[in-house]
Amino acid sequence: MHRLTAIFLLVGLSPLLAVLGLVTRISQGSPVLFRQQRSGLGGKLFSIAKFRSMTDRRDANGELLPDEERVTAWGRFLRRSRLDELPGLWSIARGEMAFVGPRPLLPETIASLGERGQERGKVRPGLTGWAQVNGNTLLSLDEKVALDLDYVRNPSLGRDLVILMRTFWVMIGGERRTSVAGSRAKPDLSQHR
Repeated sequence: MHRLTAIFLLVGLSPLLAVLGLVTRISQGSPVLFRQQRSGLGGKLFSIAKFRSMTDRRDANGELLPDEERVTAWGRFLRRSRLDELPGLWSIARGEMAFVGPRPLLPETIASLGERGQERGKVRPGLTGWAQVNGNTLLSLDEKVALDLDYVRNPSLGRDLVILMRTFWVMIGGERRTSVAGSRAKPDLSQHR
């Protein structure tokens, strides 16, 4: 069902995707999409795609400038509105991701989390998730992982629906650290490796 829904959304949103791609191309050049290997279900690697939000600007030595210096105004808008994530619908259509689940992390990040990383990989990663609607970039990695594990250990359709609804509020109003992030997601440092 996830895959079919993603295909319908890709078709229905194709005019929006085309406009976002065109503006990204004009404001930041080519390529329009940023691709990166991420860890999926059971640690299987897949390539995630997002609209680019940063340029490739470099310093005098040819080294990339820090991320915050390369993010454009358009990129900030894409990130804040979460529209940069829409190409992730392809990953859902391919069965690599779900609409809701822990956000897919870099393989090296998963490896550094040890058993917590393995447990996190027991479910398909999501386009949005529990950590994303409870603070996301305002949270530490340990807080995000604690929220992800809470999601993995306590799955429910009701929570998925809450996450989807709250995702739209985040898209409109921006990120806010919620009380859930501080109370129900105490970092579990005992398994941190």
